[in-house]
Amino acid sequence: MIRPAASEDAPALAPLIILALGHIACIFAQSDDPNDAIPLMEQFIGTKGNQYSYENTLVYEDENGVIGSIVGYDGARLHELRAPVLKVLRESDPNFSPGDETEAGEFYIDCVNVDPAHQGKGIGKKLLHACCELAASNHFSRVGLIVDHVNPDARKIYEKVGFQVAGEKDFLGHTYDHMTIAV
Repeated sequence: MIRPAASEDAPALAPLIILALGHIACIFAQSDDPNDAIPLMEQFIGTKGNQYSYENTLVYEDENGVIGSIVGYDGARLHELRAPVLKVLRESDPNFSPGDETEAGEFYIDCVNVDPAHQGKGIGKKLLHACCELAASNHFSRVGLIVDHVNPDARKIYEKVGFQVAGEKDFLGHTYDHMTIAV
């Protein structure tokens, strides 16, 4: 079942979102272990008004609990939604300044993730389709995301859903393909 996330989902969602963030979670935690970012992500997920908030998240839940999620929002709101995250991150790194990975006119998928024990079952595709339907219902004509060049498996999933490369973006030390789909 896919449903909107709630603040109480934060403990289940944080480790999943950390999987999707990869090296970015290490940057957030200022650690070589991405799991060190879990408390920080729980804080962001559990509160309103930021890019990782439960407000911007759909979850996939089955009898095992929350096993997948997708975070998406209006790309025009990136700076507004990122501001609370930057405020916290800049407490330990005053110069932290990521580039923009999205733009106005695009519903942006920030991260999509599925528990490794449940991957390969089509859950990621279902979450992507649900997010595209949400974007269309909110009058967006395009959904975008970025995929790290070091993650070709994710790129294959996005291509199977219909996303196509629209360009490249350098973001936090990695090169990403910017992929979009018309909805």
